[in-house]
Amino acid sequence: MSWFQRQIRLQRRGKGCHLVHDEIVKQVPEIRDYKVGMANIFLQHTSASLMLNENCDPDVRRDMNMALDKICPEDFPYIHTDEGPDDMPGHLKSGIIGVSLNIPISNGRLATGTWQGIYLCEHRNHGGDRKVVVTLQGEKK
Repeated sequence: MSWFQRQIRLQRRGKGCHLVHDEIVKQVPEIRDYKVGMANIFLQHTSASLMLNENCDPDVRRDMNMALDKICPEDFPYIHTDEGPDDMPGHLKSGIIGVSLNIPISNGRLATGTWQGIYLCEHRNHGGDRKVVVTLQGEKK
């Protein structure tokens, strides 16, 4: 069993659901070294999240963001408001969706389905660079 870990940065994005699958794979080429294994992708933030979802139709991204805004609206009477009206809804969305993914590795590739991709869901209006820790474990080729 072999282990590998790297912290990467995802570029700054505005609020929304952004397909970052290729950006992650490009920054962690070591995935190609694994015959079989598991990739844990962990976002080190509490006002953004990671999800695996439909990677083809951009309407899915827009609909996802719209639905999340309905579930966690900015105009709810939150108590935690020190960092602006988008902060607490961001924390809620992050808690609902989650900040980590476990994706199998098969023959040097993330074993996602045909229409699946990794999304960064940025819940702040002006999110910063996002740090991600990618941990690989498994049997190398």
